[in-house]
Amino acid sequence: MKEILQRLVAGESLSAAETEQILVNITREAYPREQVTAFIMGIQMRGISVDEFLGLRSGVLHTGVPVNLDEYRPIDIVGTGGDGKNTFNISTCACFVVAGAGYKVAKHGNYAATSVSGASNVIEGHGVKFSSDEAQLRRSIEECGIAYLHAPLFAKALKFVGGIRKALQIPTCFNLLGPIVNPCRPAFQVLGVANLNQMRLYNNVYQKMGIGYCIVSSLDGYDEISLTGDFKAQTKSMENIFCPKDLGFDTVKAQDICGGQTKEDAIKIFDSVLDGSAKKSQTDVVVANAAFAIHAIEPQKSITECVGMARESIESKKALHTLQKFIEINS
Repeated sequence: MKEILQRLVAGESLSAAETEQILVNITREAYPREQVTAFIMGIQMRGISVDEFLGLRSGVLHTGVPVNLDEYRPIDIVGTGGDGKNTFNISTCACFVVAGAGYKVAKHGNYAATSVSGASNVIEGHGVKFSSDEAQLRRSIEECGIAYLHAPLFAKALKFVGGIRKALQIPTCFNLLGPIVNPCRPAFQVLGVANLNQMRLYNNVYQKMGIGYCIVSSLDGYDEISLTGDFKAQTKSMENIFCPKDLGFDTVKAQDICGGQTKEDAIKIFDSVLDGSAKKSQTDVVVANAAFAIHAIEPQKSITECVGMARESIESKKALHTLQKFIEINS
């Protein structure tokens, strides 16, 4: 590690193989805590490279619990978090809409870090028991179109840097890893980021990963399509800025998509979207995110067509029935 730190001080970049091995060594507790802290801060101060990022990802996946769902070619919809907007669980809700529309979803998530309710909070709030058992996950995705992978059951490596990250009290490269360490390595992913610098980083990362993807960012700082203003979407073959009216949506107010003050508030909004009783703005924001997920899977479809498919999933109650079956299978 001394040599690595000297190279970081000199401004050098590391290879993917090197950062993967460093992560593996961290899990073996091969370095003093002080050196690991220096490594994390060295990367953070310079800015992480694509190869370094991919190496850390490989290290997390190789030291974690693997899950093989390859034949389903699932999609994950996730945000980086940390945007400070405290929205309700839009991406998680969109996952059930996409599954209701007939696509396979492997949602990877965790408890809330900065908002009232994270994906795992809302899923657990429905009585679901988390599992890392591949047979159970396969049963879930086969019978209702969606499986949920609770991150702490799979990414064993992150606990070895948890104390350091907490002590530092600032975001580090490990905050960015969450969205790309889904243990089933989904074939498609929609990722929400809070700024365009992150969009550029992840775009380069996804290009090297070789998966189907769509990265979205609202220009007013939401790590998802918020419909509170214009947003940017980028895929392998498309890079556009959209305004809500382009897609037939009204612009929504920030308070309309707030997750409330408690987990119970967020769960109530989540349920109301799927059962059809939510405010139009709450439903629309879920439809928009689900539509871009469908478009990531089937880019030959127009965004307008994908919006229609997402809306039909809710209005037909297919999304609600997906949630109900999911709870039945996983409780």
